[in-house]
Amino acid sequence: MHTVGTLTPETEAEAREAYDTVGPTAQLVVKEVARSMDFDREEYRERVDSDVVETARDVLFAAELAVHVGTREEYENWREEFDGEVFETGTENVEHVAWHAAPFAGEAVAATFQNEEDAAVGTLRRQALGRIYRDRL
Repeated sequence: MHTVGTLTPETEAEAREAYDTVGPTAQLVVKEVARSMDFDREEYRERVDSDVVETARDVLFAAELAVHVGTREEYENWREEFDGEVFETGTENVEHVAWHAAPFAGEAVAATFQNEEDAAVGTLRRQALGRIYRDRL
């Protein structure tokens, strides 16, 4: 078993603080991407709104979430110890699972996979953002 990412907020306030912290970076990323696309000021104002920056912020936040990756057996052992609801996607007939838990929320998400770890981790992070964090942030 191994972990990808480092963000493991212990409280809702810590999650919100981490989300707030990536805000300026999200704005900078959006601005630089628009510049590389040769947006002038008018086009920037027309096309880049708060939803665009919020999407970048969501991605930056989710990209740092700690995701545990292991065998089905390692996941089942962890799940026995987790005192909360787990939203699992995928099939039981594969060998690996990626999961992220937010104990302060009493929730976790898990995604099964056979070979594509990077894809599973990316999917899981989007699920964690949507199911656990979005309403709290």
